[in-house]
Amino acid sequence: MIQTDHTEFVINKGSASPQGSTLMKDGVNFSLYSKNATAVTLLLFKGIEDVTPFREIKLDRQLNKTYHYWHIHIEGLKAGQLYGYRVHGPHDPMAGHRFDSAKILIDPYSKAITVPKGFDRKSAGTNGNSQTPCMKSVVADLSVYDWEGDERLNRPFAQTVIYEMHVAGFTKHPNSGVSAEKRGTYAGIIEKLPYLADLGITAIELLPVFQFDAQDSPAGKVNYWGYSPVSFFAPHAAYSSSSDPLAVLDEFRDMVKACHRAGIEVILDVVFNHTSEGDENGPTYSFRGIDNSIYYITETDKSRYANFSGTGNTLNANQPIVRRMIMDSLHFWVKKMHVDGFRFDLASILSRDEKGNTLENPPVLWDIESDPCFAGIKLIAEAWDAGGLYQVGSFIGDSWKEWNGQFRDDVRSFLKGDQGKLAALAARLLGSPDIYAHENREPEQSINFVTCHDGFTLNDLVSYNQKHNEANGENNHDGNNDNLSWNCGVEGETTDPEIEALRKRQIKNFLTTTLISIGTPMLLMGDEVRRTQKGNNNAYCQDNEISWFDWSLVEKNQEIFRFTKLLIQTRLNRDSSRPELYKTLNEMIAEADLTWHGIKILEPDWSHHSSSIAVTIRSMTGSVLMHYMLNAYYQPLVFTIPTDDKNANVNWKRWLDTSLSSPQDILPWEESPTLSAQTYTLPGRSLAILAKN
Repeated sequence: MIQTDHTEFVINKGSASPQGSTLMKDGVNFSLYSKNATAVTLLLFKGIEDVTPFREIKLDRQLNKTYHYWHIHIEGLKAGQLYGYRVHGPHDPMAGHRFDSAKILIDPYSKAITVPKGFDRKSAGTNGNSQTPCMKSVVADLSVYDWEGDERLNRPFAQTVIYEMHVAGFTKHPNSGVSAEKRGTYAGIIEKLPYLADLGITAIELLPVFQFDAQDSPAGKVNYWGYSPVSFFAPHAAYSSSSDPLAVLDEFRDMVKACHRAGIEVILDVVFNHTSEGDENGPTYSFRGIDNSIYYITETDKSRYANFSGTGNTLNANQPIVRRMIMDSLHFWVKKMHVDGFRFDLASILSRDEKGNTLENPPVLWDIESDPCFAGIKLIAEAWDAGGLYQVGSFIGDSWKEWNGQFRDDVRSFLKGDQGKLAALAARLLGSPDIYAHENREPEQSINFVTCHDGFTLNDLVSYNQKHNEANGENNHDGNNDNLSWNCGVEGETTDPEIEALRKRQIKNFLTTTLISIGTPMLLMGDEVRRTQKGNNNAYCQDNEISWFDWSLVEKNQEIFRFTKLLIQTRLNRDSSRPELYKTLNEMIAEADLTWHGIKILEPDWSHHSSSIAVTIRSMTGSVLMHYMLNAYYQPLVFTIPTDDKNANVNWKRWLDTSLSSPQDILPWEESPTLSAQTYTLPGRSLAILAKN
């Protein structure tokens, strides 16, 4: 029995299951896995800023250990209790062991984590004790939240438009209209849901919300994107509008519930490929100090980490204990937090075994694929890694969709006028059958995008030839040098009306191509209003106006917003009535009535030098007939348009023409003007879509 602050703690044996800290009627059960530890001590803290615990309870190897699980039950503890561990064992890097009993470690299964104001990453990177406060785990009670009947929306991919966004960056700008205490938070997103609903977004894909180390960045900068996890369960506390360490759980769930009410799904960008502990010189927060050889893939020299993530270490995802942790994490976010899906960062790393070799049937990926809990959950893979493994078109299973990097590259190349890209562009419009048709899967397997968080925004794609990452403090050496961008004649911002008109046209070309192509479209936050990062294509460390959504742009660039909104609206209306929604890509291609043309009917020019194409598409029911014309050439071209369909005259209506000024650039179906001419002059670098009257 331990006495402190007039509270009696009764210590019991405890149970190995469940892992983590579990609140029970009479106290809390703690369970921690460590195969190679020689001793484990539970630490209890009073305050977030405390450097030392008020109690240290050493677990008895005979009483408090079952198999490799160290466990203890303490009566009298309640939700909100701060805790951590000291784990004793050999410090033998050559054998893969990096135990340091002076380090205070967070629980890998923590549902909430506190980060003291005095926390310092550098101190956690040195051996021995630190006099700066550390991150701490928090005992949480997940049973009391009222979901008010909330259920996931289960929207099919064929009716999904994804909006990739940053939780904080969406509302952190002072002009967001969100109250000061809610800017940059989960609660802030709730206030802006009407904007997303009005735009037509059906799913938000949130950049990492797992608790991450904001100090994992160059000196003087901050890790803004969040690809630096310290936990796979706890939602990032800095995105909460409350200082209460447990309030973040309710605020996150409030956001999910509000999104569902607005008809919007929530997809999480999850990072199961590495942690913020970095390479052999990195800090010790949790996994390294609990059982380094279990959690990480090491080189033959076990003192060094395999680095398939490009960030210093690689999680040992197919090791049974790590595999179970990943599955438990996903179960937590689905069952307890009601999220609708996951986008797996560098997902190909999950195909590697404990030595880094590629597995034909990776256990963790098949676990995810076959788990009934995830039936209907959106699973999206970034099907490559930093070690050179590229699996776009060959990722395992029947449920996974894939970020189609080839769509991004080919569309960028064609629309900026590169030669030899016409055939590739045609394939991207049709769902990339050259990549996916062999799998006989649904057309929406391809996640189509031209911009994402990593790289230029859409505005910058048409405004800069070169990256401008000077603000990152790395002499502009960071970020991708090959962006397939074109500045339209001037580098950066300009007041030249001709260049501005051309940039608007190119932006509309990119938006149209993304939203009319077969597959699942994804847009980057702010592209619909020309958000700019001033040419920075790697803004991972810019928690400022470079990265934030500038809400003044909504009014300033209302033309692009309207264009995007009507595109989405028409796409969703089209898809909601398609009987072919559940056909495979092979079936759609086999049954599709496509007729390719060039500037002349039935004369497509597939040569290396061609930069224009036209196609007539009839839906499988014959109820929709559309004619697309694309001109990536710099001069106007005169297209002959079909005059009959199945021996019947066709009266075409002009629905969309990116060369025209708003509101003629895109119109509701019922307002589209009927054409009388048999030819259509399409200015350079523009595209038009006609529809059957």
